[in-house]
Amino acid sequence: MSERITKWPGVELSAADLSEGKVTQTRFRPNAKYAWSAGEAMSRFLAELQDGRLIARTCHSCKRTLFPPRMFCEECFRPTDTWTYIQDTGTIETFSVSYLDTDAKRIPDPILVGVISLDGASPKMGMMHYFGEMTKEEIRIGMRVKAVWKPWEERRGSVLDIKYFAPLPEGKK
Repeated sequence: MSERITKWPGVELSAADLSEGKVTQTRFRPNAKYAWSAGEAMSRFLAELQDGRLIARTCHSCKRTLFPPRMFCEECFRPTDTWTYIQDTGTIETFSVSYLDTDAKRIPDPILVGVISLDGASPKMGMMHYFGEMTKEEIRIGMRVKAVWKPWEERRGSVLDIKYFAPLPEGKK
């Protein structure tokens, strides 16, 4: 029969023991070089953003256009089939009026942010982004919007290559 351990051997260390030098330690920062990949779908998505285009993946089995693009369909559990360009226009699905900036500091003028269902993608497929050229009184769910892109030379292959989504004039699709 084995004995039950009631007290572990050794001495418990505290943070003070480390900071006061009571324990021998060494610190080392390796000069590591590494490469990182966003994966096939997201890498293509980011490259297309830099060129001012939005791209999705189409699943021929369930007839959906997935945006942002994914290599596997979560509905029918199979690989998606083709790349599909979609429009940079869409409809506001939801929005928030925030008086906190990206560092959680209070600001006097609100930031408008929300989810846009993009034209050419399947329903409810879209992205979260900023809104501009409208006030908190003017923004509404169902409003038609269009991407406002940064100048080509400022783009970096990021969702922030789109500065914001601005309202489309009434009647424009």
